[in-house]
Amino acid sequence: MPITSCPQCSLENVYPDGALWICADCGHEWTPGESAESSVVVRDSNGNVLVAGDTVTVIKDLKVKGSSIPLKQGTVIRNIRLVEDDAEHIEGNSEKIKGLVLKTCFLRKA
Repeated sequence: MPITSCPQCSLENVYPDGALWICADCGHEWTPGESAESSVVVRDSNGNVLVAGDTVTVIKDLKVKGSSIPLKQGTVIRNIRLVEDDAEHIEGNSEKIKGLVLKTCFLRKA
């Protein structure tokens, strides 16, 4: 059974390295026996794959529930965390607002 695409980013630029398969685009490593169903691919508004620890930028002004301070376009969110089993949300902190949960459709990878 040949591996044709990465289970994390679904791109086809993969190669074998001993017992592992490695994606040259996102760096994901896996064994051929792992189930692809358990991995959720998180993408930004431009379709770029996001991984934990990435830095993203807000693409439009957003009202933040529970805060009187809006999140302005161009705000940088560093060291994001992925929400488990949810491809549409990430967690992160801005300089002024902590504990944000943001939709990926309003973000782009920095």
